[in-house]
Amino acid sequence: MTLNELKYLVAVADERHFGQAAARCFVSQPSLSASIKNIEVELGVRVFERGKAGVVVTDAGAAVVEQARRTLVEAAHIRTVAQRGKHQLRGALRLGVIHTIAPYLLPALTVALRRLAPHMPLDIEESMTAHLDRLLKAGELDAAIVAMPYAAPGIAVRALYDEDLLVVAPMQHALCRRREVAVADLESAELLMLPAGHCLRDQVLAACNEFSREPAQGRQGNSLETLRSMVASGLGVTVMPATALVPRYASPLVTAIPFVAPQPKRRVAIAWRQGFTRPLAIRRMSEAIAGLELPISPVAD
Repeated sequence: MTLNELKYLVAVADERHFGQAAARCFVSQPSLSASIKNIEVELGVRVFERGKAGVVVTDAGAAVVEQARRTLVEAAHIRTVAQRGKHQLRGALRLGVIHTIAPYLLPALTVALRRLAPHMPLDIEESMTAHLDRLLKAGELDAAIVAMPYAAPGIAVRALYDEDLLVVAPMQHALCRRREVAVADLESAELLMLPAGHCLRDQVLAACNEFSREPAQGRQGNSLETLRSMVASGLGVTVMPATALVPRYASPLVTAIPFVAPQPKRRVAIAWRQGFTRPLAIRRMSEAIAGLELPISPVAD
């Protein structure tokens, strides 16, 4: 059966009259009737009952008509999808961002994108990498901003920037008197970290490999802001990325101290499905991030 035949089917169901349905579809009544007959023969069910009282949709026909309506809606959506591919910077971009990046990157990024792509709003999903990976592969996200390392079959990845990791200690802490901190200067017993599943936790443990054992019970925060507050209260020290330490997030109760060289860093990347039909949207996103006034070092293509 064809889309035109499905249109005739829906028209008859709406009008309850073959002549009126034919006029609505701009075809002759014999042509419309023949199309309906073809559908009924192909499906092996009566969709309509004809009688003196008019046209009645059968019980089996009601389900067929509803499916036809959904099929026509989806077929029309194909045109919308095609237009998005044709006008790549129009329409929402479904973007995933991990928790330790979203609050610190998105405020500046959304301002930059309003200039570079004013007709491309962001539909944002904030979550951990594993969840964003599933959504990206399922086609429920167009792109995701994640921390490296990240790789997946069928997914393209472009490095965006590097940023330093710094020690964050409470005011009056002994480390605050130093200009730089060596990993060996940190006490594992007072290190506060994110829970398992956060890639930043893995990066901190990689930089401070002597702390690779589980932290003491109760020495975890579910977000960087929780960790910052725990440090401010004097509970311990933590490690945070530079973007989380700009003045707008500053606390008078904590101090950020760089590590001695070579300073540990994290690399942030954008990932998208290979064959994604809006590559220009990915390019504009990358350009916007590269131009942000944040403590990051853009990675050249």
